[in-house]
Amino acid sequence: MAMRDYLVGEVTEEFAEGHLSRREAIRRLGLLGVGLPAAGALLAACGDDKNGAGSGPGAGGPSAPQATAPPGEHVGRLIRFTAGGQDYRAAFRAADKPKGAVLIVHENKGLTTHFFELTGRMAGQGYTALCVDLLSREGKDGLAGFTDQAAATAALSAMPMEHLLGDLSRGVDELLDRAGGDLRLGVMGFCFGGGMTWNLLQAGPTQEKRIRAAVPFYGPGPGAPDFAGSKAAVLGMYAGEDERVLASRPAVEEALKKAGLTYEIKVWDGAMHAFFNNTGPNYNEAAATAAQTQLLAWFDRYLT
Repeated sequence: MAMRDYLVGEVTEEFAEGHLSRREAIRRLGLLGVGLPAAGALLAACGDDKNGAGSGPGAGGPSAPQATAPPGEHVGRLIRFTAGGQDYRAAFRAADKPKGAVLIVHENKGLTTHFFELTGRMAGQGYTALCVDLLSREGKDGLAGFTDQAAATAALSAMPMEHLLGDLSRGVDELLDRAGGDLRLGVMGFCFGGGMTWNLLQAGPTQEKRIRAAVPFYGPGPGAPDFAGSKAAVLGMYAGEDERVLASRPAVEEALKKAGLTYEIKVWDGAMHAFFNNTGPNYNEAAATAAQTQLLAWFDRYLT
């Protein structure tokens, strides 16, 4: 699935779920390069604007981006590093006694406060964690340089895949350098970040062969997945009510089998896309809690 098509689908899905008004959905589709007639047709296929301005965050218009770490002792901190002549921002937290190192790949909204919290959460479980800001190339100090998160999403959608993969690989370098020791590497990603996790496992010159375990959450698979050469044990997480992303599961699973990788697929019945994010409208506490238990068990098995 092309990443831009996936992001367009996210907007229409949020509209259909009542999280966006028609006006806001058309604005966001326009930022993604969808013209007004095409945008109108996409939304018409979803049904009427049932609740006017919508019910979710930013439903009636632009919302202010979350750009900094939330307060608290157990969250990641903002770090900056330079690699390949490019300046990067990232959320980072070191575990006291690390069992492994985990690269976290953020959603299409960028490096929000949720990912500062998540790096801290993983570190608390023994995994030194880093989430690189994939908007770093924009030179706008991350989300703070955008009028709202929809504009940040549009910027991500316009980035060439080789840039995104290269930035994630440099994030891995920085993570392992800061973690120290001979730690095994895991990757976990969500939505857009789940798709990028699948792409990191994708065969080819951008293959990230250092990954020993991967947990993509409801991420769209590559158009023609090929994981030959990967060494990762993969735990694919899907939401039962997320038909759009579930449609890419068969091709991904076939590619995992063909590559001979150790893998499991978990579908959380009744959960919706982005059920793991406790700051979002689709958060499902029961599914998220159970998914975290399985995630940690997976990393404990293949990274320690």
